[in-house]
Amino acid sequence: AVSGEVSVVAVLANLLAGPVVGPATVLGVCATLLAPVSGTLASALVWLAGPELEWVLAVARHSAAVPGASFDWPSGAGGGLLLAVLALMLLVVLRGRISRMVLAAVVLLFVVVVIPVRHRVAPWPVPGWTVVACDVGQGDGLVLATGRPHEAVVIDTGPDPVLMSDCLQRLEIRRIPLLLLTHLHADHVSGAPAVLSGRAVGALAVGSLREPAWAFREVTAAARANRVPVMRLSAGQRVRWPGLVLDVLGPRGELARTRSSEDANDASLVVKATTPHGRILLTGDVELPGQGELLDSRANLRAEVLKVPHHGSRYTTPRFLAAVRPRLAVVSVGAGNSYGHPSPLVLGELTRMGTRVLRTDQSGDVAIVQDEQGRRAVERGDPVRPEN
Repeated sequence: AVSGEVSVVAVLANLLAGPVVGPATVLGVCATLLAPVSGTLASALVWLAGPELEWVLAVARHSAAVPGASFDWPSGAGGGLLLAVLALMLLVVLRGRISRMVLAAVVLLFVVVVIPVRHRVAPWPVPGWTVVACDVGQGDGLVLATGRPHEAVVIDTGPDPVLMSDCLQRLEIRRIPLLLLTHLHADHVSGAPAVLSGRAVGALAVGSLREPAWAFREVTAAARANRVPVMRLSAGQRVRWPGLVLDVLGPRGELARTRSSEDANDASLVVKATTPHGRILLTGDVELPGQGELLDSRANLRAEVLKVPHHGSRYTTPRFLAAVRPRLAVVSVGAGNSYGHPSPLVLGELTRMGTRVLRTDQSGDVAIVQDEQGRRAVERGDPVRPEN
């Protein structure tokens, strides 16, 4: 009645989590009572409650990740009442031995055949997508719907022209009013020539930093060859389409004026996308200095969806994540990369915040969709594998 869906794993999940809920609750209540008297004892009780709560979170996370873990159901009082009536009817029918055997066969067929097939052949592109994180290997490639058919804004193009072009073809994108490059590192711009030449592009946008110089020369040469104008974006600017608004939040302060290639990550364009279905924060590879500038500027970083900075690098502060408070987080990262991305510390912090995390190295392309049941993520399920 509340969520508009029925879980088929909830009973098992609660059986697994239930035994530790009691101890965690008692320890938490005792810690609360002791906190005004002794912070040390209260902290010790909280520490003791930690493993139990981590277990609950692990059960919830893995249960929700099971293919076909839930199915849509009418929400509201009518939906709840309908399910209750059907449950009572099922209890009556199952009093017979033959009925139980038939139901067992149906459930077995559903688990063995229907769920795997449904999960494997899910339609793509998924209807109603707002943003897609393309699986471009170890790099970034984001596609945002503008509200017009076969048109999208592209932010970064990944390291491989073929992978980015294939993603756009899967999404049936023919027009790109804006190709925005957050910064000029190869894992964000090397796919640009294929994007610029493969479809109608309105403009190429870059930040103020022109380093690395070779990358700037290559992308601007590709833009000129395809008669695409190059524009500069900076903090405070806004670009708008019928179903999409982009606000440039960073870089700020000294990073907005830097000319050093060493600052390339922190000089990334940081953009907040506002869609009819929520806000998305796109962060490029911004690290500690860049995050600090954004926080000090008091920019409104709050967003329902976060593209995790720098492929989940450990150089992301809990304070920055807390300022965003995302419900969904997407890590654009390559399978088997040698950088240790994404960092377990960052993933753990997001999990503790109650954020659902999806990774392109595990899920392939990831689409954020808004439907009548709310915001959800859909995984294409065919990630790029590293070459041996």
